[in-house]
Amino acid sequence: MTLYGVVETGGTKMVCAIVAGPDDVRDEVRFPTTTPEDNIPQIIAFLQRHHQQSPLAAVGIGSFGPIVLDRSLSNYGSVAPTTKPGWSNAQVVAPIRAALTIPVGFDLDVTTAGLGELMWGAGKGLNHVVYYTVGTGIGAGVITNGQPIACLAHPEAGHQRISRLPEDTFPGNCSFHVDCLEGMAAGPAIEKRWGVKAHLLPPDHIAWRFQADYLAQAVMNTILFVSPQRIILGGGVMDQEHLFPMIRTRVLERLNGYINLEPITHHIDEFIVPPALGNRAGMLGALVLAMRAAGHASAEV
Repeated sequence: MTLYGVVETGGTKMVCAIVAGPDDVRDEVRFPTTTPEDNIPQIIAFLQRHHQQSPLAAVGIGSFGPIVLDRSLSNYGSVAPTTKPGWSNAQVVAPIRAALTIPVGFDLDVTTAGLGELMWGAGKGLNHVVYYTVGTGIGAGVITNGQPIACLAHPEAGHQRISRLPEDTFPGNCSFHVDCLEGMAAGPAIEKRWGVKAHLLPPDHIAWRFQADYLAQAVMNTILFVSPQRIILGGGVMDQEHLFPMIRTRVLERLNGYINLEPITHHIDEFIVPPALGNRAGMLGALVLAMRAAGHASAEV
C-alpha cells in the first residue's frame, strides 16, 4: 500500500495527515498556526515518525498565500511577503524535503482544494474548473487541462476590481485596494459593514443582494477571462444556500446575452455550484499534489 503525507498550512491551523487514498486516512493531527519556527518542525516530526515506520512516497502541501511557485527561483516553496506575522519569506518546501528526502508537491491552498474537487468532487470528469473560496479572504484556484494554471505567480482573483452598487456606501475593507472583491465581499468585510458575522444575517437581509452581485461580477469576469467548464464557490460565506440562485441570476443579467453557451444559458445551476467535498477538499487536493510529485499516473485526469 502506497502512503502519502499531506499538509494544509492554514491561516489559523495546520493539518497533517497520512493518506493511502481519498477514503483512506491513516492518521491526522491538527495544531494552531503560530510561527514557522514552531510549525515547520511540528510538521516534520509528524511526517518523519510515519516515514520511519512505513516509507512515504511523497508529500503534498497546500499553503496559505501568497507563495513562490516559480521553480527557477532560489526561494521556490516559500511564503512570499505576507501580512501574517513571522511568515514572510519563510521556507516551507525546502526543510520538509531535506528532512524526508522524498518528492514534495506544493501549491496554494485554494488551488489545492480545486484539485481535490476536480479529482473527486464537484469537478469530477472535467478538465477546466475554477474554485473560489469566500471566507476570511477570497481566492481562486484556476485548473486548466487538469493542472493548476502556470503563470508568473498564482492568481490573486480576490483582489480583482468590481463595480460598486450605487446604493452601497461601505468604503471597503482591503488594506491594499480598499474596495476590491475581497474588500467588499469577504467575511470580515461583511462583519465590518453590518456589525455581525455573515452566518447571523437572515436570508432576506439586503447584505445578500450586495454579496450576490459582487460575487456574480467575479464569476462573470472568470467566464470572460478563463471560460472554465464549471465554477465552484466554496468557503464559509458560501454556506448560505440561498446565495447560489441569486448569484446565478445576476451572472446571466450581467452577461446580458453576450456569452451564448448552453452550459451557461441553459444549465447555469450545473455551471455555478457548491463544493462536494466540504472541508476535505484541501486534504484531498494535497493528496493529488503528493501523487503527482511521486509520478503516479492515477492522479491525472
